[in-house]
Amino acid sequence: MGEDDVPPLELTALGYLRAVLRGLVLAVLVFGCLLILLLLRLAERPLHGVQRPWTPHITQFVCRNAFRILGIRYESHGERMTEPGAVVANHSSWLDIFTLNAEKRVYFVAKAEVASWPGIGWLARATGTVFIRRDAREAAAQKQIFEERLTAGHKLLFFPEGTSTDGLRVLPFKPTLFAAFFSDALRDVLWVQPVTVVYHAPRGAEERFYGWWGDMSFASHLAKTLAAWPQGRVEVWWHKPVRVNAFKDRKALARHCEIAVREAHPLAVGKS
Repeated sequence: MGEDDVPPLELTALGYLRAVLRGLVLAVLVFGCLLILLLLRLAERPLHGVQRPWTPHITQFVCRNAFRILGIRYESHGERMTEPGAVVANHSSWLDIFTLNAEKRVYFVAKAEVASWPGIGWLARATGTVFIRRDAREAAAQKQIFEERLTAGHKLLFFPEGTSTDGLRVLPFKPTLFAAFFSDALRDVLWVQPVTVVYHAPRGAEERFYGWWGDMSFASHLAKTLAAWPQGRVEVWWHKPVRVNAFKDRKALARHCEIAVREAHPLAVGKS
């Protein structure tokens, strides 16, 4: 999956206009609702602490309407988990943030660098994202944070591949982040729901159109997505949740989730 064979961004005048208009509307939606969220959080935080009974509804409103603005068709299959626990999914694009928040109240687990990204970092912090460093020396502290958030009833969303892909494959799931589920306080009460996200490219575009990986520029990928006409669609498959204590260890649970996600991904069958 190299970036050298990715076609350079080429926008027609009409495509450029479409990108600007959609971008303005999307920016008003995202940052306007972010302001409302932050103001509401001023009352929500002292009243409810780590609990967030109000503000996630704003996040879902933004994500649902982002697809209407972009013109990307959204299709969902299966039932969203109601049991306490976490969600794990394959990772193809920054669009996953909108895709997975659109129908379920989740809190993302992201690498620490995301917190400093302009725009995205602000949104991530405001919506309760958990930031982690892939450093063995911080594993114990991070495990404690996960336990606190899961115990509080938050459904954390992990990307066990550890990186985003071109959307045509599912990488092996790393079991490290599953360790928190097996603590004495959590293993007998938590469930995990695997989720498959599949992006279908616009008609005539290459299959990897929505994939965002490696050192690809966010700005150019965003512009390409905003300019696309017609747009493609995204499918989300919510698989059957499983109890953590049904598995002997984190590796067995990670493997089960990987298989469930991979088998429902028609573009990724046989690839890794």
